[in-house]
Amino acid sequence: MKMKIFNKNKIIATHNGSFHADDIFACATLSIWLKNNNESFEIIRTRDPEKIKESDYVFDVGGIYDPNINRFDHHQKEGAGARQNGIPYASSGLAWKHFGLYICGNNKEVWELIDKKIFMSLDAVDNGVDIGTPKFSGVSTYPADQVFLVYSPTWEEVGTDEDPIFIEQVKKASILLEREIQVALADYRGKQIIFDAYNNATDKRIIEVKNDFPRYLFQEVLSKLAEPIYFIYPSAHSSAWKVEAIRKDMDTFESRKMFPESWRGLLDRDPKLVELTGVADVNFCHRGGFYMTVGSKEGAIALANKALLA
Repeated sequence: MKMKIFNKNKIIATHNGSFHADDIFACATLSIWLKNNNESFEIIRTRDPEKIKESDYVFDVGGIYDPNINRFDHHQKEGAGARQNGIPYASSGLAWKHFGLYICGNNKEVWELIDKKIFMSLDAVDNGVDIGTPKFSGVSTYPADQVFLVYSPTWEEVGTDEDPIFIEQVKKASILLEREIQVALADYRGKQIIFDAYNNATDKRIIEVKNDFPRYLFQEVLSKLAEPIYFIYPSAHSSAWKVEAIRKDMDTFESRKMFPESWRGLLDRDPKLVELTGVADVNFCHRGGFYMTVGSKEGAIALANKALLA
């Protein structure tokens, strides 16, 4: 059965019957690539050898991996190879391997990040490779692919046409993937700004920027450097400034130097906090000792310097 997405031009073929995350994301990746190239296309789900032969791109069916003729299956005896870390390729990873770099704007760092974040786990699951043993018996994280696979017909829905459901999940996966790329590209640019601020800082123990970056971003950059202790940045949602302690590394929440015990848990411009810090516009100190807010950049710098000496 054919499902038309745009005016017919290129044909993407994958297998019919039950669908899986790897064929969803393979088709999503190629859909974005074709769309970015102003190509119209349609997706067919079939195991008919003649229809497969006539298709422009074939994923997860056909028994051939040959990028020169746009064939991307991994079920053949020899498989389709593996990454350097040993995770074998499934159709989703093959699509990302050959088309992902382009849709990431040829940014190799972003392309590799998305491969680790999304495609390696999809490929591992599809190939039966365990990459995450639960710490608690019978309890695991909710897998991202389940967001799409939950729409597969249940045993009580036998006879349901899966083709339009598959197409809908490909559209949803395309939206998700494009957003992940957008976020990763923004993170890439943000890391450059943070690293530049570090290079330009006179005192590399205190790093100051003009943007409100997400915590994971500046912690990832600065925890890899030896000197940074505090990070100063403005709030995007108010006139406040923030001061945050840098972690020892990304594998722990332990800070290199927490704010003094006597400051912690004081909020709403508590007179005691003002007295202890000597900063008139100080607002709040998290009880965990890693985060503070203050009314001005000057106040943030004063807090960081005071904490260094405490």
